[in-house]
Parts: sequence; structure tokens; C-alpha cells
Amino acid sequence: MNKELIEALDLLEKEKNISKATLLEAIENSLLTACKNHFGKADNVKVVINPTTGDFSVYAEKEVVEEVEDPLTQVSLAEAKLQNPKYDLGDLVHYPIESKSFGRIATQNAKNVILQKIREEERSQQFNEWYSKEKDIVTGIVQRYLGKNISINLGKVDAILNEAEQVKTEVFRQTERIKVYVLEVKDTPKGPRISVSRTHPDLVKRLFEEEVAEVKDGTVEIKAIAREAGSRTKIAVWSNDPNVDPVGACVGMNGARVNSIVNELRGEKIDIITWDENPAFLIENALSPAKVICVVADEEVREAQVIVPDYQLSLAIGKEGQNARLAARLTGYKIDIKSETQAREMGLFEEMGIDSQEEGVYDDFQTDYEVSASGDTYTDDDSEETAE
Repeated sequence: MNKELIEALDLLEKEKNISKATLLEAIENSLLTACKNHFGKADNVKVVINPTTGDFSVYAEKEVVEEVEDPLTQVSLAEAKLQNPKYDLGDLVHYPIESKSFGRIATQNAKNVILQKIREEERSQQFNEWYSKEKDIVTGIVQRYLGKNISINLGKVDAILNEAEQVKTEVFRQTERIKVYVLEVKDTPKGPRISVSRTHPDLVKRLFEEEVAEVKDGTVEIKAIAREAGSRTKIAVWSNDPNVDPVGACVGMNGARVNSIVNELRGEKIDIITWDENPAFLIENALSPAKVICVVADEEVREAQVIVPDYQLSLAIGKEGQNARLAARLTGYKIDIKSETQAREMGLFEEMGIDSQEEGVYDDFQTDYEVSASGDTYTDDDSEETAE
């Protein structure tokens, strides 16, 4: 070996991110393999490599014995003393091995050992790199459609966007750049197999972490996300700093921050509401933009009864029940929504301890909040509409 080889190893280390020590170990193993192919065994062969100069030596250790049974591992006392008179029985004698004497097959096998080690290390490095990005978002380039799946180029590796992880309304063009959520990274003989998603709720969370500095540094927390990919997402946010409005921070000046995320999600609507530890207030916020008259939440069974003005019923339920469905997912409560008229007919106001009054007088209600053994009750007809 020589200086040129060391320079080549340094270049490999930079290009493929494989340590020089690993490459030297591969060369050492290749020499041992060549010795085994040449001599039939290499149990007593030692390889010493200088990592600075590239100089190396290969030698066989032979034990000094009276009667030689295995010439590959033993040497007679008389022969050992010819090399050095100080040798005695039981000593180990080092016999240099000239690697130039190895045959073509042994040399080829040694070369294959080095190449195999380089490939294994390169695959291992790639796997470790992408495994660290699991549950994060990355930018990729759409390559081609593989049936109903999509191949996404992530640089040195490709990822698969399965049909189940695609938003049905999204159609991509080749060479288009998109952001995807890394679902899973598996190690395979052909390199890391990466599965990505465009429907996962955490895709929205990671996009907010990228776009909103307060979310990234932990000042604003995203407490819960409910998503119907391609249509609508509701997120509940909370601020650890009383001087920071969590909803305002996520929306941004003139909606710049949230609009950037909406554009990345191809027009998917995003409702941002304020998180509240009290389930009654949280449910009211989650049903935004609908106004709420009264919320009764039972924390034990995770169910809630909600009463809304008659003209707000369809808004609270949403198109095909979407608003109520997302609110239920966001809060973790089963939500039953009734209109003011339905509640009066069913006697729900009396059950909640609220005096039954003529239609329209709820405009004069003051905020009323009680905690009881059965759950939380909240009534407020003048609640502010939550910002989106």
C-alpha cells in the first residue's frame, strides 16, 4: 500500500461518509480472505496496517514444537533456531507472507470482500440517515406512477407514496416538488425502503413547525389535530406565554403563515382553535364557526350534549356532518348536537338546570359555567367566533 491508496480512502470517506477505519478493516479482512484461499486456512495469520502511511505487513504465527504435525501453524525447534537462536519450545515465530504470491482467484476474492464491505457500510449509512428522519417531513420530487403508487425521489434514495397514503383529490406531475411525511423506514438488502404519506395528521403539524417559529421553539403547542385529508383540518393550539396569542401566531399577518400551509396542502381548509383544559369550552371552540348556547360534558363517559341556536344547527353539524365529526375527533368526546327548539321540546334545558324561556331571550344570557359530579355545563350565547 502507499500514499495514493490512503488518499483514495480519504476520498471515499468524504463521498460515501464511510470512515477510513472501516475501509482499512475491510482491506485487512480481504487480506485474511486471500490468505485463507491461498493456504486453505488463516487462523494464525495476522495483518498490521499503518493508517497514516498505508504500509502493511502480513505474517503467520507458528508455534515452536519438537515434532511438526501442521506445517501451516507449527515449526520445528531446529528451524526456528536457524532464524533466531533465542527461540525455545512454545515460542511463536512470525513468518512474513508475500501477498504478491497470491493467485488470481484469491486476489479477486479479496477485491470482492472490500467492495462488499463498502456497499454494506453505504447502505447502513443511508438507513441510519433516513431512520433519523422517520416521523418528520421531507421534500421530494415526483418521479413516476407505479400503478396506483407514486415513486418519490428524495436525493440518493427513492420513497413510495402508496395509494392509501395519497389524497384522492391530488394529482401530481413528473418533476413536481412536494412535501411528504416519512411514515416508516425499513432496512433491506437493496437499501432503505421508505414509506411516505400525504394524508397523515402529523404532516400538518410538521408544516406548522416549519412555518411558525413559535411552534418550533415550543412557545405555542399543537395539542390536538383532526384531519380529513384534502378537505378540512382542525387543530387546537395552546400558548405557554400569556403574551402570545396561539391562534394569531399560527395564522400570521394577514393569514400569511396558514395560507402557506394551505397552499402546500392544495387548498385544504384549516380551522385553528384555542385549546382549553375544560372540555366544555374546548368543545365549544371545536365547533367553530358555529355559535353554542350550552355544552354539557361528561368526562367519565367522554360524551357531550351541545345545544345551538336553530339557525346555527346546520353550521355546527357541517356538510355531511364534517364539522361535528372533526370536533369529536379533536376533543375525544362523542358530541350530540341539538337545536334550541329540539332542546326545549325534549326538556333538556330543565335537565340542565336552565330556566325555559321564550325564543330569542338567550341573547341576554351571561356566561355561566358550573362543575358538577355529572360533568361540566357551559352556556353562552354571546361567545366570540373562534378565529380560523
